[in-house]
Amino acid sequence: MALELRHLRYLLAVAEHANFTRAAEDLHISQPTLSQQIKQLERAVGAQLLDRTGRTVRLTDAGEAYVHYARRALRDLAAAERAVLDVADLSRGHLRLALTPTFTAYLVGPLAAELHTRHPGITLDVKEMTQDRIEAGLLADEVDLGIAFHGPHLPGIAATALFTETLGLVTGADQPDGHAEPLPVRELADRQLALLSGDFATRGHIDAYFAAHEVQPRITVEVNSVQALTEIVQRTPLATVLPDALTDDHPHLTPVPLTPALPARTVTLLRRESAYQSAVARAFTHLTRDVIRTRGYRLEGDGSA
Repeated sequence: MALELRHLRYLLAVAEHANFTRAAEDLHISQPTLSQQIKQLERAVGAQLLDRTGRTVRLTDAGEAYVHYARRALRDLAAAERAVLDVADLSRGHLRLALTPTFTAYLVGPLAAELHTRHPGITLDVKEMTQDRIEAGLLADEVDLGIAFHGPHLPGIAATALFTETLGLVTGADQPDGHAEPLPVRELADRQLALLSGDFATRGHIDAYFAAHEVQPRITVEVNSVQALTEIVQRTPLATVLPDALTDDHPHLTPVPLTPALPARTVTLLRRESAYQSAVARAFTHLTRDVIRTRGYRLEGDGSA
């Protein structure tokens, strides 16, 4: 029997779900059909790939080895299909972009607008993800490019510095805190704050800053949405910490200088080192640098960015 791509996909589905019934439902085929196809695959390769004796279906040692190469084969085939469809004149194409959540509040809009202006035939798929998920997605060929922060990064991830992001204390526009004199960080000890939740990289950065200065602010509200956070701050006396680039673009937020200032972070463009770089991905990389330069975002220590 000649192996077909469906056999590989069926095996990977069973391995993922550890259950024939759930895998069949995910594949939209019947469970008996799935079982028959897996048996055909096992006969073709001459080895038992699945252990069906337990409460869950598990890969055998041979199955573990086979699945490793099956995943690679499907990933490489998908890359080959994209390469064939890639049009060098950028009249069409598709890009899968992942960003850590704060960038969706101030960077993804200008990037998408510029992409549409320059290359209206290119479609864009944008996803918010934590940085570890972005890097895992790049390695699994589920994402073409990612925008996140300087490492450490997983092996196989290439990172290119884009600009330096600074953060600051922020209040609503009608609050009295917006003044030229910096506010000592120790004065935040009794200040009520609304902050991003702990699953944001930004929150870890903020917590480390407060810990370094032995300040324990009163965190009254935690949210997992930048949009919700800005809505709360502009309608309450609460303060927050946000990227300066976001605050500068928002008409109803007022920056409050802090001393010492929060440490800056390096924003990076991430890709898989061995990945095929489509014309779309290359164009988006150049476009990103142009947008960053136009908006005045600078890379610390580099006068050109």
